[in-house]
Amino acid sequence: MNITKKQRNNIIFLVIIALILIPQTRQPIQIVLHKGLALFSPSIEDESELKTITNYNWKLKDINGNTYNFNQSEGKVVLVNFWATWCPPCIAEMPSMQELYNDYSDKVDFVFVSDEKQDVLKSFLSKKNYSFDVYMPSEAPQIKLFEVRSIPRTFLLNKRGNIIIDKSGAANWNSDTVRDKIDALLLE
Repeated sequence: MNITKKQRNNIIFLVIIALILIPQTRQPIQIVLHKGLALFSPSIEDESELKTITNYNWKLKDINGNTYNFNQSEGKVVLVNFWATWCPPCIAEMPSMQELYNDYSDKVDFVFVSDEKQDVLKSFLSKKNYSFDVYMPSEAPQIKLFEVRSIPRTFLLNKRGNIIIDKSGAANWNSDTVRDKIDALLLE
């Protein structure tokens, strides 16, 4: 029995659909797809249209229960990332976030925010060997610009609180574009 090209393509299509429908294979497939999308750098906002954060009052807790007030980041270059352990695009961009964190953690405030439980976050960070701090909101963001409706969503702020990058979806945060922009912001 010979299988035609059309039949072979239909079989491949049905196998892919079946794999996506099976819960155990769905997330890994989605992560691989989003890693492909995360090869691109996020866009830098147009200077004439920058939004500015004026109120940094926002209370968070780290995964060890310590209080963190976002106002500690005022006057600094800050990267704020809203994410979750179950989110394929979030998982896809995390390796690039970790690489950026490795090189800039002493110069830039990294604020990774998730509303998941402490034990879930600790387990995920440990399993993936991520070393950045993760925070959980103690209250709703007092910062209107941080009213996030989808994740991942990442903001890069300059020292004056201007949002230089506002990116929804996975991206390559360890790109030359992002690194060059952060280097320039640190010199301002």
